[in-house]
Amino acid sequence: MQPLFILTCMRSFSSVVSTMLGQHPQAYGLPELNLFVADTLGEVMDRLHTHRPQGLNGLLRTVAELEYREQSQEAVRQARAWLAQRRQWPIQQVFGFVAQRVGTRMLVEKSPSTALDETRLIRLRRHFPDAYFLHLTRHPRATCKSIHEIQQKTAILAERRTGTPANPESLWLRAHRNILRFTRQLRPGQSLCLQGELLLSRPELYLPQIAEWLELRADPDAVDAMLHPERSPYARLGPPNAPFGHDPNFLHNPRFEKRAPRPARLEGPFDWPAPDADHFSRATLKTARALGYQ
Repeated sequence: MQPLFILTCMRSFSSVVSTMLGQHPQAYGLPELNLFVADTLGEVMDRLHTHRPQGLNGLLRTVAELEYREQSQEAVRQARAWLAQRRQWPIQQVFGFVAQRVGTRMLVEKSPSTALDETRLIRLRRHFPDAYFLHLTRHPRATCKSIHEIQQKTAILAERRTGTPANPESLWLRAHRNILRFTRQLRPGQSLCLQGELLLSRPELYLPQIAEWLELRADPDAVDAMLHPERSPYARLGPPNAPFGHDPNFLHNPRFEKRAPRPARLEGPFDWPAPDADHFSRATLKTARALGYQ
């Protein structure tokens, strides 16, 4: 069965949405694997170790769960050694290992890092030309405010800044522009674009539609299973040597609660400090409106 990749910007509901879809009886939800930053497992590990060590947490937890049947500190240590012994593996072989362990279920993976670089999307399509792709969106104002807040929190926890944080608006714009260019090249029916706000406000309407698009069961039992992301083995904090793999807020409270969309506007000053501008650029406004936001 072809996998489903969720393409999105960070802070855009991807943890809860991917875990919900991964709880479908015919699917298996994965944490962030971040595999498309390079071509081989060794290159992925080196790049993440240098630029974002926590980005390896999801892969470590996945190997610990599938190979050693638990996500303990010892299992994660074994998983790290397991990965080190397979540094030469192409990333497609890593997915093959995961697919072999979960059987016939559809793999559901989301890594916001994939959409930030077009070469990663090219790599993704080269390895999985027939996969399904869900373009998950969130209003740029809410997304950028959330990115700014997590940047501030990270800086406080680290007690210092290691550089100037990326501009939240540029992250949102780059990710969605890349995704739109990518999905325009796909065959009809291979991708679906959906506002996360709509899905989380009316899951009983949108979850069956997504299941039908993926050619999975859309009966009430399947929909009910997707309403319980907390049942995923990755829907909790992992051991101290690999605690994440999903958004920390989600890991602390993975139960799904229906949420009405909060009103948000494109025009007007930012709700967060920005050094270069206090309102969205024309490019952001154009992209946001193309995605259905006002």
